[in-house]
Amino acid sequence: MTVLGRLWKNYPMGFLAQFLPRRMFSRLAGEIARIRWPLGLHFLINKLFAMAYKINLQEAEKPLSQYRTLVDFFTRKLREGARPIDGHAVVHPCDAEIVQHGPIDGMTLIQAKGLNYPVDVLTRHPDISEHFLNGYFLTYYLCPTDYHRVHSPVDGLITQCIYTEGDLWPVDPWGQRSIESLYCKNERVFVEIATDLGPVGLVFVGAMNVGSIVLSFDDKIKTNQMLPSKTYPYAPKIQIKKGEELGLFRLGSTVIVLYSHHYAEQLKSMNFNRRFVKMGQGLIP
Repeated sequence: MTVLGRLWKNYPMGFLAQFLPRRMFSRLAGEIARIRWPLGLHFLINKLFAMAYKINLQEAEKPLSQYRTLVDFFTRKLREGARPIDGHAVVHPCDAEIVQHGPIDGMTLIQAKGLNYPVDVLTRHPDISEHFLNGYFLTYYLCPTDYHRVHSPVDGLITQCIYTEGDLWPVDPWGQRSIESLYCKNERVFVEIATDLGPVGLVFVGAMNVGSIVLSFDDKIKTNQMLPSKTYPYAPKIQIKKGEELGLFRLGSTVIVLYSHHYAEQLKSMNFNRRFVKMGQGLIP
């Protein structure tokens, strides 16, 4: 089998992404996912999607028939009690696989074996080195099976968001291993939370077929709209509680969480390799 043949067999979206207009294709995917199909057909589409990705319908807030579009189903809330919030000081922010983690060494983060990327370019934060030097990071990959809302891992105050325009490469395993500085190339939103132990930052990374990133606390921030990069400071700061919703992806993507050095020592002692986690599970006691 040729190299292209192997790429198509193992990573069809990565193969196609090299030739497609990724932004236009992603906006089109988002529009299709928002179509309100005739009564009954929407149920069939959602049912087939749930079967294909083995989605646990018992956790959904509503019966499958009440989601009128695919994106409504994809961004579903969960029934009360489906994700209890652990009593730890820090919890996992989403349902996902931890694909990378490690100390923020020299202000660089690990993307994949042999591929690193700079945290200042990722966040576009002018004072990032003061906030996260000698800190720790975790990269969460959300696949279509997962619940796609992202919650705060800590109690704190949201101080600012930074929207950065960019491309929409796939963030699946092919993209992680093949696209250098992948997360710095893609469109993204950085959310900074001030806590008693220093800042915590979450980077929502856009991807091909992600219709948009939506923030629950600020509807002014629009993604996949070809808008210029912009910083959104908050005065007064926005209070957020551990486990409260921060935002969502309209189709799957990646969240990178940055912790200050005050959190780093406990995180360094943990084993996160290829670990699947649920939102609200304890991280730091």
